[in-house]
Amino acid sequence: MIQAVHAKSPPVTGISKARAIVIGAGLGGLASAMRLGAKGYHVTVVDRLDVPGGRGSCIWKDGHRFDLGPTIVTVPQVFKELWAACGRDFHSEVDLRPLDPFYEIRWPDGSTFTARQDTDAMKAEVARLSPGDVAGYEAFLRDSEERYWFGFEDLGRRPMNKLRDLIEVLPTFVRMRADRSVFGHAAKRVRDERLRMALSFHPLFIGGDPFNVTSMYILVSHLEKAFGVHYAMGGVAEMARAMATVVTDQGGRLRMNAEVDEILVRDGRAQGVRLKDGEVLSSDIVVSNADAGFSYSNLLRHQTKRRWTDQRLKRSRWSMGLYVWYFGTKGTRAMWPDVGHHTILNGPRYRGLVRDIFLRGKLSDDMSLYVHRPSVTDPSVAPEGDDTFYVLSPVPHLGHRNPVDWDAEREPYREKMIAMLDRELLPGFADRITASETFTPVEFRDRYLSPFGSGFSIEPRILQSAWFRPHNVSEEIEGLYLTGAGTHPGAGLPGVVSSAEVLAQLVPDAVGVATVDRLAAE
Repeated sequence: MIQAVHAKSPPVTGISKARAIVIGAGLGGLASAMRLGAKGYHVTVVDRLDVPGGRGSCIWKDGHRFDLGPTIVTVPQVFKELWAACGRDFHSEVDLRPLDPFYEIRWPDGSTFTARQDTDAMKAEVARLSPGDVAGYEAFLRDSEERYWFGFEDLGRRPMNKLRDLIEVLPTFVRMRADRSVFGHAAKRVRDERLRMALSFHPLFIGGDPFNVTSMYILVSHLEKAFGVHYAMGGVAEMARAMATVVTDQGGRLRMNAEVDEILVRDGRAQGVRLKDGEVLSSDIVVSNADAGFSYSNLLRHQTKRRWTDQRLKRSRWSMGLYVWYFGTKGTRAMWPDVGHHTILNGPRYRGLVRDIFLRGKLSDDMSLYVHRPSVTDPSVAPEGDDTFYVLSPVPHLGHRNPVDWDAEREPYREKMIAMLDRELLPGFADRITASETFTPVEFRDRYLSPFGSGFSIEPRILQSAWFRPHNVSEEIEGLYLTGAGTHPGAGLPGVVSSAEVLAQLVPDAVGVATVDRLAAE
């Protein structure tokens, strides 16, 4: 459990009463609220759900806690720096546990690959599968580290909202062959098809097609090696609650069960929001952690847009959808001792399945699965002796020509999952299932207001990344800022938290801001 610390955030001082409204209490919105509170703003966070966390929230069912979205924490220093900006100590409030191994990948032929932080252990795994690929793997690691320093520590942690920001980095993009795909880069370094998959699948964790997403994203391999993979005890939902506590300790408010209907604009400047029930909340700046596409197409539906028009958003490529099955099993904690915290089960196809999902919009008969078994690390997720599982399958989003009818396919797809899990990972589990819940792209559309039910907003292709992505400061409306997965630098916990760091570089300090009180008086 997360323990409250005695040291509170420094109180807001000075004469300013500058107000900020943050739309959405997802991880990006909460991180933004923390950053704004540290800058002296009086922050109100508004969210339509009943708990903070957005996609990182959880639900309870029959004694099982189901983490709905993110399951791992990488690059924990971005959280440490976020807490430090608020005068607090992250590790005193959040209990992170390093995982070893990170995950196991399994293929239909029975071969496996175990990912760990130790470089020698990883080289041994590569050698076990394909001895001739060890040198190529070492080169891949060097490539990954170089792209980490450029793509994450440089581009990912500073604004990219001006054209000159892009022009300055174009030579580096060219030198690093950013036009090549993640899979293409892996294929250049190793020959074994299993290793090519193991080194290229990571973009799926942020909604990208490995065969089309820019090779800059091989930086994830360095993230894992350098910083490890962690689990937050209590789940990411506990991290969200800890973030919400920081916000309220700073004097901010969380308005849950309150949905924003529209961002209010006067004379070209954001002035606040109108809620669905008609209530108006005034502010000096507005930060939207709603999906960037939803923000522009719905929350600004009465405003004329120059760049992020409805037509442009429809032409954009969106990340895939997700089918997630959450279920509990009775009396299984000691069963399946070879099944750890994270397992990736590959179907018979890699390239063909990805093409069906991203390009053809077809729900395939075969599937690949990400299996999360947090009960091996965190007993609090299930009753004693029981297990809690989260099984995710990438599927097409709802924006294809003939979208999947999930009313008809929800249960048949789950039955296919059961057959694959019983055959390849959890024999006999179906007879022990207790609690069960499924999320499809329909739930992502309706619960999170995600365009086309996409799992991770706009896909991170090269012409939809950095300057090409929705900017953290809106070029459409003065005083409007955006944060979260659909903005720069992108999806994933490090990405959305870094978007708040970028936001803090763009938003002026509260002292000296022309407040709504002063504007009203004038």
